Amino acid sequence: MKEKSGFVELKDVESLNRFLDGSAEEPVVLLKHSNSCGISSRAYREMAQLKRPVGLVTVQKARDVSNEIERRFGLAHETPQVVIVRGGKVVWNASHSRVSAHAIEEALKAVSAKQ
Repeated sequence: MKEKSGFVELKDVESLNRFLDGSAEEPVVLLKHSNSCGISSRAYREMAQLKRPVGLVTVQKARDVSNEIERRFGLAHETPQVVIVRGGKVVWNASHSRVSAHAIEEALKAVSAKQ
């Protein structure tokens, strides 16, 4: 994906689809975030450290996007939750205290090594 690093706010299913289209070329990272949760705020700060685009789904603003992620990938709803998608399939996910910049970077390395 040729976008700059930082958060890419996903406000509707169409923007989710465009973001996930990049997973055909390389892994993409999604963060489901709650703006009323301290643990989610910590995870948001961790994800801000990544040197790649992160698709941000704020569940209070984009419930339909959050629901689509659950439906499409068969994941239970959690916030914070990070999902790494490669080729349209979930290859890694974590929630709550398991969300850290280091863990995501390690998961991305492992996913890239399998290509």
